[in-house]
Amino acid sequence: MSEVIFGDYTISSDPQRLDAARIHHWLSTDAYWALGRSREKQDAAIAGSLNFGAYERGSGEQVAYARIVTDYATFGWLCDVYVDRGARGKGLGTALVTAVRDHLEPAGLRRILLATADAHGVYEKIGFRALESTDKWMALGVQ
Repeated sequence: MSEVIFGDYTISSDPQRLDAARIHHWLSTDAYWALGRSREKQDAAIAGSLNFGAYERGSGEQVAYARIVTDYATFGWLCDVYVDRGARGKGLGTALVTAVRDHLEPAGLRRILLATADAHGVYEKIGFRALESTDKWMALGVQ
């Protein structure tokens, strides 16, 4: 478990701190990639992932979320990164993703991937780049 202080927020990988109902609400109603996702599906995703939350230090209220699916050896998939609308514009998204990256750094993963339609700048700040050779990658399922 890791914990990082960022301004008025604590970023933590403690699964006991997660507000699963809030996470589900954010993603199923306000995240273009997860609109309509069921609570059952979201709870299963949380259970099968390494999760990070950002919490207001005073109230303890969760204000952001990110999860990574990983084998802790070679690969990670960063997904469901969300910052509450009231906490945006303060660098919290970048701090959250940086905390995820730094937490996984000792594992020496060869690659961490993500997909985004609108937040390239957030991820580029901490080293993510567009794939140079997309012709190697394939997908099964919804694209």
